[in-house]
Amino acid sequence: MKNKIDPKPMKMPDRHVDSIRDMTSLSTLVRYLCHPTDPANLAVLRIAFGILMMVDIPQERGMSHADVRWGRQDVCRFPLFSALKVAPLEWMYIIYLIMFIGALGITLGLFYRTSCLLFCSTYWYIFLLDKTAWNNHSYLYGLMGILLMVVDGNRCWSLDGLLSCSINNSHVPWWNYFICRTQIFLVYFIAGLKKLDLDWISGYSMQRLSRNWVFDPFRLILTDEQIDLFIVHIGGLTIDLFGGILLLFDRTRPLAIFFLSSFHLMNSTMFSIGMFPYAMLATLPLFCSVDWPRKIIPRLPKCLQMFTPTDSEIQPSSHCIYNKEDIKPEEDKQRKGSVTSYSKSPPPTSPSLVHKLGVTFTVLYIGVQLFLPYSHGITKGYNNWTNGLYGYSWDMMVHSWTTQHIRLSYKDKISGKVGYLDPNAFVDKTGRRWSSHGDMVVQYAHCVADILKNYNMSVELYFDIWKSMNRRFQQRIFDPRVNIVDVEWSPFREVSFAMPLLLDLSPWRSKLAEMENELVDTSNYTDVVFVADFPGLHLEAFIQEDLGNTSITLLSGSVVVEFVDKKKNVSLNIGDKIQVPPGKFHKVYTVSEGPSCYMYIYVNTTHVEIMEKVEKVEKIMSDKNISAAAAVKKGMSRHDPLVEDVKQEMERRKKEETKKTVLEKVKEFFTKKVSLINRSWTFLLGALESIVFQTSFDDFLNMTYSKEQEAKSLLPETVEVVS
Repeated sequence: MKNKIDPKPMKMPDRHVDSIRDMTSLSTLVRYLCHPTDPANLAVLRIAFGILMMVDIPQERGMSHADVRWGRQDVCRFPLFSALKVAPLEWMYIIYLIMFIGALGITLGLFYRTSCLLFCSTYWYIFLLDKTAWNNHSYLYGLMGILLMVVDGNRCWSLDGLLSCSINNSHVPWWNYFICRTQIFLVYFIAGLKKLDLDWISGYSMQRLSRNWVFDPFRLILTDEQIDLFIVHIGGLTIDLFGGILLLFDRTRPLAIFFLSSFHLMNSTMFSIGMFPYAMLATLPLFCSVDWPRKIIPRLPKCLQMFTPTDSEIQPSSHCIYNKEDIKPEEDKQRKGSVTSYSKSPPPTSPSLVHKLGVTFTVLYIGVQLFLPYSHGITKGYNNWTNGLYGYSWDMMVHSWTTQHIRLSYKDKISGKVGYLDPNAFVDKTGRRWSSHGDMVVQYAHCVADILKNYNMSVELYFDIWKSMNRRFQQRIFDPRVNIVDVEWSPFREVSFAMPLLLDLSPWRSKLAEMENELVDTSNYTDVVFVADFPGLHLEAFIQEDLGNTSITLLSGSVVVEFVDKKKNVSLNIGDKIQVPPGKFHKVYTVSEGPSCYMYIYVNTTHVEIMEKVEKVEKIMSDKNISAAAAVKKGMSRHDPLVEDVKQEMERRKKEETKKTVLEKVKEFFTKKVSLINRSWTFLLGALESIVFQTSFDDFLNMTYSKEQEAKSLLPETVEVVS
């Protein structure tokens, strides 16, 4: 005689509610986390995630510019593990293809576990291959891929369900929802905890965001400075800290979804962070009732309902644990209404190994996610002025960096020759995140030393890197006197050559902002840099010819300025100011017992001259009613070295004055996206052809680059080509 199960698994029985208060045994916990739930909500998450990842792969994962990112073999890489190497370029495209196939399989629910494995393995390979590209949302995508691989995401609206009736529209255990919801909750809540940092609360982390158009409504009642502090910083802290909590309760969930949706949509317009805002939007329904899609589908047009049928009852699953009283003989259930039947073994009513493994994974996973953001006391080698590598701590945008200066000098051990190297010559992109982390500086030093060995050079390498964090003084982050090649680095020991952040000088920030504003108000062509240095060290700088009016003003401590070409030293006291000649080297020695603080004031005299000539040309255009080209010819000598600069500035102003319509912006947006996709698949087909037919991929690259240059030359100047 067949048995049937009561089709009300979505509502937790009262005894499960009581068990939350008194979980005295592992069995009770397992029963609670494995009680049956509707798979519909989880299916929506699976489909949304798969679609977003298919869009993300050509963009932020880098498939569209893989030739630029991974093509060069003579550059330095920054993998998490030194044994992790970049595959040949044509095989990198195959890896991207496998990742895309995995994302497509996740979306369709086809060969689901295998698709998740394909996606996760290739995704984490790309992720771990380059620490300079790490960020919190890329880390989150990888975690969600792992979670989807473990949960039963293919139990509803999947091709697997059509191929196997036993799993089609079947229950999923509650822990599937619990672990996914907990992960998203932790993203918000820990990000909020990290924003309790004094720099964030004081408004120093994010700079000048108030200028974005999304804050125009607030500008009616607040100044830009107030928007930056109260809306961006305090508002961001509040949303992160309480948004996840409000999502957990039925009464507050609509309010949380409204504010979090607004938050993510605003982020999508302000930051270039790919699919992250949309991915977070896609996770918000996860906190709603597990059967909410079934309530929405009957309201959809009939043509859409055929793809998401809801008339069939939910089947029992061996991954869930059922109550014995819910399972009754078929005849009894027929008298009370239609229910789902099963023809094989009855649903489990007691925990088995499968249930215990699922619960164990849930507990361990959540424990790891609670531990990692605060594990920096163990992984000390990845700490600098901040704790850990940016990407797994959920300290999103708490720290903003500016890099003023990177000097890489060498000493040849064989010849004794001393010189300088271009720090950008050994990396394949202009990003400078490697220069903020001791572990990557060590990787970079060893890589450069190995490259120079090919030129019969055995070198010592010294890094003089100046950075500012959260609007503080520009200062050294590493000791420039240490030969990094000989440094012993360990992930579990502090970085021995790191210089401390001068926190005692943090109160200067408000005064520095006032001084900068005053200087900028006096001239639009003035720039200022605030510098702090350690006792016993000196700054060597070269002033470009364009900066014809440059001065140093001492704010604190004592310094001696050496003019190298004149062999002349000048001592400065607090408040003293001295002019620095352009086109020459000078050195600033800190001779006080404590740190010295001083500021450079630059006036770009060449830029001033260009602007004056632009204004002259514009006046001629207005008076004579002639074109810009004619005005340039009339107002400037053709032998003037600034003619091209004036023309470029005139063109820039013309573009700024020409406002694009909404339709033009939408067209430009989709044109760029189509270009990315087209480039991705063009190079992928070339890689496949190279592998299958054993042809030269380099020949394909050269031919494609030539076509791109030819196409670019035929386009109007206003059209941007993605390459």
